[in-house]
Amino acid sequence: MAKFIFKLQSILDIKLKLESQAKIAYGQANAKLKKEEGILQMLVMRRSSYEQRAVELVSGTINIREIRENKQSIDIMKSKIRAQMMVVQAAEKQVEAARLKLNEVMIERKTFEKLRERAFEEFKQEVAYEENQAVNELVSYTYHGDAE
Repeated sequence: MAKFIFKLQSILDIKLKLESQAKIAYGQANAKLKKEEGILQMLVMRRSSYEQRAVELVSGTINIREIRENKQSIDIMKSKIRAQMMVVQAAEKQVEAARLKLNEVMIERKTFEKLRERAFEEFKQEVAYEENQAVNELVSYTYHGDAE
């Protein structure tokens, strides 16, 4: 019996590898986003603790130096939070870009898989036709051979 050979198999293999790489890149981008969001959450919690400390400082005996230091710490945390929010937004954009790339590569791979399926269906039809021809020839030969 004939063996099915897909002429574009090497391209399909490349598409599968590209999809695998795109999945890895998407996973890495997602992991980076989670890490950056964790850092942002930690900064927000630190700012919150400084703000609680500020309330405590003004409610008890007033120490101007500690209040100023605490205010500076809050201001520093606010600027760090703003900077980290920008990092998180950049990471979100990278995740979205990686997702779009993965989607594009998956569509390309699926296209080549459909081409392979169609080629295989055509191959099966050709084999069935050839088998029918062989059977018809055999039957015809047997019928004509017996008639003589």
